[in-house]
Amino acid sequence: MKKFSIIHILSITITAVFSFTYFTQALHAIEKPLQFPTDLTWTDEYKINGDSLRGFMKDSQETKVYVVYQFESEKEKHSFQQYSLAGRKYLVNGDQVEPAQPNHEFAFDMGSYLKSKGAIGVVEISDWQYIETRNSISQRIAKQRFKVKKHIEEVFPPSLVAEAQALIIGLKENMDDEMTRAYQKLGITHLFAISGLHVGIVAFIFYQGLLRLGVRRELASIVLLVILPIYALLAGGAPSVWRAVTVVELIMISRLKGKLAAADALSISFIFFVYLEPWSIYQIGFQLSYLATISLIYSGQFINRYSLWIVQSFLITFVSQLLVYPLLLLHFYELSLSSLLVNIFFVPLFSFIILPVNIILLATSYVVEPLAALMFFIYEPLRSMLTTIITWLQAIPHQMWNPGRPTLITITIAYFSVFATFYLIDVKVKLSKVLAVLLLPALLIHISGKMTNDLIITFVNVGQGDCVVIELPFKDEVYLIDTGGILRFNQEEWKKTKSPYEIGRDTVVPFLKGKGISKINKLILTHADSDHVEGAEEILQEIQVEEIHISPSSYSKEVMTDLLVEAKQQKIPVVEQIANVSWVKRGVSFSYLWPVDTTYEGNNDSLVLYLTKGNFEALFMGDVEEAGEESILQKYPELAQVELLKAGHHGSKTSSSEAFVKRFMPAITVFSAGENNRYGHPHLEVVERFQNLGLTTLATGEVGTIEVRLDGESVKVKSSKQNKH
Repeated sequence: MKKFSIIHILSITITAVFSFTYFTQALHAIEKPLQFPTDLTWTDEYKINGDSLRGFMKDSQETKVYVVYQFESEKEKHSFQQYSLAGRKYLVNGDQVEPAQPNHEFAFDMGSYLKSKGAIGVVEISDWQYIETRNSISQRIAKQRFKVKKHIEEVFPPSLVAEAQALIIGLKENMDDEMTRAYQKLGITHLFAISGLHVGIVAFIFYQGLLRLGVRRELASIVLLVILPIYALLAGGAPSVWRAVTVVELIMISRLKGKLAAADALSISFIFFVYLEPWSIYQIGFQLSYLATISLIYSGQFINRYSLWIVQSFLITFVSQLLVYPLLLLHFYELSLSSLLVNIFFVPLFSFIILPVNIILLATSYVVEPLAALMFFIYEPLRSMLTTIITWLQAIPHQMWNPGRPTLITITIAYFSVFATFYLIDVKVKLSKVLAVLLLPALLIHISGKMTNDLIITFVNVGQGDCVVIELPFKDEVYLIDTGGILRFNQEEWKKTKSPYEIGRDTVVPFLKGKGISKINKLILTHADSDHVEGAEEILQEIQVEEIHISPSSYSKEVMTDLLVEAKQQKIPVVEQIANVSWVKRGVSFSYLWPVDTTYEGNNDSLVLYLTKGNFEALFMGDVEEAGEESILQKYPELAQVELLKAGHHGSKTSSSEAFVKRFMPAITVFSAGENNRYGHPHLEVVERFQNLGLTTLATGEVGTIEVRLDGESVKVKSSKQNKH
C-alpha cells in the first residue's frame, strides 16, 4: 500500500489551522447577535414543507443563519413554490433564538447541525419585505437546478421523481421514508449520493457525447474542465460532489504537465475544500466521502491482485466499509451486515444502468416528449419490480448490527484494528490472523455497552407523553413502559408535512439504538391514550419486541388499532395484564398493582408497575388519578416509602394526592411532561406538594431525558440538559 506524502501531512495541518481560525471568528459572531431589521439573502439550501419555509440565509458579512418562516396562507406558500429563492434578498424582522436542545444524547442536535453548516444561530422571521435578487454565477446555476427539479416533477411519473432528483441534481427531499429505511437496511443509501463514480460516469457520458459530435479531444477536455464545477453546483454542492469533481479536475490538469497521483489530488482537494468551508469537517457526508476514497486509493494494489470482477466488487465494498465502520457506528449506532453482498450487484446496477437511464430520460424529456413518454412506459414497471425486490430483501431479519454508540476508547481501538488489518493484508498475513485483528475489537464494541451490573431506568423526554426504559443488569432484559406520542389535530391539507414528526421513529428509536438495544422483552402500554401508545407502531417496525402488555380491554380503543395490526403481522403476543401478576429477573422483582378489574374506563385503569431490587423500590403510575391512588392505598396498606416515583398523569392536579405522596415519600419523583405544554403539567401546586415535604422532583420538559442508575446500593441521577442531581 502507498505511503503518505508531504501533501497528506500538510492537508492535516491546514485543516487544523483553518478550522480553528474559522470557529474562533464564528464564536465572536455568536456573541454579537443579529440586529433587526436586517438584510438577509437566501442560499440554495432551503425546504418548503407543510406551512413552513426553512433554510439558510446570509447577511451582508456573509454570516450564515438558519431561518424559519411560517406561511400565512396557502396562496403565499404556492407563490414561493414557483421560483428559486437563491439570491433573493429580504429586509427581515424577527428574533434570533437558541437552537432547540436535543431530547436525549442520541437525538438530532440542531446546534451540531448548525455548526456543520457554518451557521451561527436560528432566526424566526415575523415579517419580511423583498428587496432584490442578487445575481451571481451560483445564483443562476441554482435557478437552473430549480427548473430541472420542477421539470422532473412535471414530466416524470410520480414513482420515478424522487430517484431522478436524487441521482441527477442531488436533491433528496422527496425520498420516501419507508424506501429510505429499506436502502439503509441494505447499506445502499450511498447510491443516492453523488459520488466519485457518479461524477466519473456523468463526465464520461458528456465527454463521449462531445466526441460523437465531432469535437476534438483537447477541446472536449477543456470544455469538461469548465462543465464539471457547474455540474457540482447544479448537483447541490455536497462534499462528496466537490471532492469527486476537484479530484477529476486536478488529475486532468496534471496530465498537461506531468502526472498527479490520485492520493495527491485527493489531498489537494481536501485542503481546498477545508480552506473554503472549514466547518465542513463536521459534516458526516464530508467525513465518509474522504475516508472511503482514501481506503480505495490505498487499497488499489490489494484489489488489483484479483482479476474476477465479482471479487473486486466485494473487496471495493469491504475496504471502503472497513475504514468508515467506526465512524458509522459513532453517528448512526448500527451497520448493515448485508451491504457487503448487496453492493456487489447494486453498485454496478445503479451506476451503469439506472443513473445513465435517468440522464437519458431527462435529456429525452426536453427534446422529444413522445419518445420520453414511451421510455417511461417501459422503464417504470421495470423499476417498480426492482423496488419490490428491495422491499423483500430489506425484510430479511437480522441484517443490522446494532451495538450502540461506541465510546472514545472503543473507537480508538477499532481504528487501530482497522489500520492493522490494512497492514496485515498488505504483507499477506494469513486470513485467520487478519480476521482476529479485525473482529476482536468489533466484539469488544458489541459487548462493552452490556458490561454493567447496574439497573438503569431512563425517562426519555418525549414531550407531552410517557416513555420509560428499564435495563436489567448486563442488559439481560429490557422493558419499555409506554412509547410517547403526539396529540394530532385536524389540519388543512396544505399545512401537512411530507414526513410528519413521529415520536416513536424520531425520538424513541434513536435512543434505543444509541444504547445498543435491539430487542425489547416486554413492551408495557399502561393505557390507551395517544401520548402513551401512539409511537408504538414505529418502534415495532424498527426494534424486535417479544411481547406486549396492555391494560384489560384497552385494545378496543381506536388509538390501539395500528399497533395491534402491526403486532399481528409480526406475530407478537399481546397480553392483557392485571393486578398480582409478577415476575423476577436478574434479582429484580416486578409486580402489577393495578388495575383490579377487566373493564377499561381510562386513566384510572392504567397498568401500575412496582419494581424492587434489594432496598430500592420504584413505582410507575401511568396516568392513574386521585381516585385510583386512593384505591391502591387501600388495597396495599403494607406498601410504604419508595426511592423512585413516576408520578401519575404528568403531574396533573387530578393526581399525586397529599395522602398518596405522604404514604410513599419518594426520594425522587419524575414528571413526564412536555416543555411549556398547553396543560401546564406538572401543576405548580403538585410540585410544591412534594417540595414542601423536602422531596426531589424532576420534569423531563425542564431537564430533558432523566437516567436513574442503581449502582449497588447507591442511586445516581443525571439528565440530558443538566449534569447531575
